[in-house]
Amino acid sequence: MDSKKIEQAVKLMLEAMGEDAEREGLKDTPSRVARAFEEVFAGYADDEKKHLSVTFEGGSGGLVLEKDIPVYSVCEHHMLPFFGRAHVAYIPGGRVAGLSKIARTVEVFARRLQLQERLTEQVARALWENLSPQGVMVVIEAEHTCMTMRGIKKTGSKTITCSKLGAFEKDAALCGRIMEMIGNEHISSFSSH
Repeated sequence: MDSKKIEQAVKLMLEAMGEDAEREGLKDTPSRVARAFEEVFAGYADDEKKHLSVTFEGGSGGLVLEKDIPVYSVCEHHMLPFFGRAHVAYIPGGRVAGLSKIARTVEVFARRLQLQERLTEQVARALWENLSPQGVMVVIEAEHTCMTMRGIKKTGSKTITCSKLGAFEKDAALCGRIMEMIGNEHISSFSSH
């Protein structure tokens, strides 16, 4: 990440807004934003394969669900945050990943400029390609500040996305079981679509 370019861009943006980029409260803002961007967009320098390469013997046929993984990302359309929870389920094909590795995989993709739809698909594909499971299902529910603090201003509205691969593509009852385990009655019927 080019911190100097980010600092220059932030300074230009402040000036374009009519602010004095040299006033006391803003003088260090460009460097603060550059440091924040390094953290918020750390996913560009990370690789999901690194996290999913360490696996353990885990049998096959069982079901793994890691739910309520916090998600913080930035929408690529307005560069405003969206946040919520990811629920990741898979049926192992003989190997399992450590639980923290599932959350780290979500974070790798969330810490980039994103679309929620693409984020959901990327997490599912990463598990599918790296763990060779029998099936993967990823559900993300998030609030987008581009909808709540600007534009239509509908605070509390949530977007739900779902990606299903393998066994989950073919078995509506299995998807329903995952939704019951997630425990959100608002999205329970979503999985069958």
